[in-house]
Amino acid sequence: MDSRFAPAPRRATIWLVAIPDYQSIMLPLLTQTSDSASHRTRDLIPSLANHFSLTQTEQEQLLPSGAQGLFDNRVNWAATYLKKAGLLESPSRGHIRMTQQGMAVMAAHPTRIDNAFLSQFPSFLEFRMSAPAAATLKATAAESESRTPEETLEGTWSALRNSLGQDLLAKIKAGTPQFFERLVVDLLVGMGYGGSVSDAGATLGGTGDGGLDGVIKEDKLGLDVVYIQAKRWEGSVGRPTVQAFAGSLDGARARKGVMITTSTFSSDAQAYARQIEKRIVLIDGATLVNLMMDHRVGVATARTYEVQKLDLDYFDED
Repeated sequence: MDSRFAPAPRRATIWLVAIPDYQSIMLPLLTQTSDSASHRTRDLIPSLANHFSLTQTEQEQLLPSGAQGLFDNRVNWAATYLKKAGLLESPSRGHIRMTQQGMAVMAAHPTRIDNAFLSQFPSFLEFRMSAPAAATLKATAAESESRTPEETLEGTWSALRNSLGQDLLAKIKAGTPQFFERLVVDLLVGMGYGGSVSDAGATLGGTGDGGLDGVIKEDKLGLDVVYIQAKRWEGSVGRPTVQAFAGSLDGARARKGVMITTSTFSSDAQAYARQIEKRIVLIDGATLVNLMMDHRVGVATARTYEVQKLDLDYFDED
């Protein structure tokens, strides 16, 4: 065989059956955090590998991309699912700690913790059933076999994006109102309004702001401006709040505004924004995090996969 066409070594894709799946890791991982202390997730990996009697060769197995160890990846996913169920929390980056709910679970001495077990917790069900990840996370083995590789890849991408969106929203809600106000200006600048934060956007904030949290130039020349109100709320934003924002625009002699919330807008609020003469755009929490991911605000690219296809034009000899 011509060496140019010999298959490349694929050490990273030889997965040993001895490596446990992420669901089998959940209970041992939760047990490791029973002292209620904060632990770095990566520091728990060696003891978990010892628990499963993994050899050094098995511990060194990589994902197909070669970007991360297979066992490390499964430990991190086990931690993610336990956090979604509320049994673990992240006190700081890369750290996990058992919650009160996790302690209650361990007090019942479970023999196994897996997705079926975690389904008793509403937060986990919400995570699994929320669009667009639902189709991927609900798929049975038979359904997965009927899907094309492209469908499987895109479904997995959607699930990862959905999980990141939820993490983004949780992080935003945990921040200060001032940080949220700066974030929305950064996002609008990232979407192309004005050019840069220094010359295009500014936060107003504080008392006496007339109900306006920020202002941004609509274009690089500053021919018009857009006023911002940021609502880091849990409950739905109703029509009276949107009406008050419209009144604040009157006070600033402004015609355009953007109201952004971490929650949702009521149907009355949306209908009001559509019917008034002023142009008010309402952005809810789900839309906010999608825009942040689309415009690379508060997120970083972990890795990139390139999907190639046959270039038939190259082989056309006519």
